[in-house]
Amino acid sequence: MTSDQILSEIKEANLTYLMLAQSLIREDRAQALYRLGISGDSADLIAALSPAQLMKIASGNMLLCTFRADDDMVWGLLTNHNVGHRTINEATARLHANIVMSSRIAEQGL
Repeated sequence: MTSDQILSEIKEANLTYLMLAQSLIREDRAQALYRLGISGDSADLIAALSPAQLMKIASGNMLLCTFRADDDMVWGLLTNHNVGHRTINEATARLHANIVMSSRIAEQGL
């Protein structure tokens, strides 16, 4: 992949993310804050963006969204790796990962 292709993919991902975020916020703000892991102030700003502003912000060269699963424990729960010989229910592992990520958001005061 060339640098131009990577930048194009980043811009597309940014636009898709912003459009999804705006839609989620407008539909159910509380759920959007949880799902997106953003603050109320950020949600208010995103919800108020015009289409032109969305396009301008999305055209940057840096990804706007980040992975919230940023450690081995969460990735292990999401992928069922590192479970050893235990039998683990996939739904339970995902729920546990969601709880861990949600508690981190609450600790940050978002």
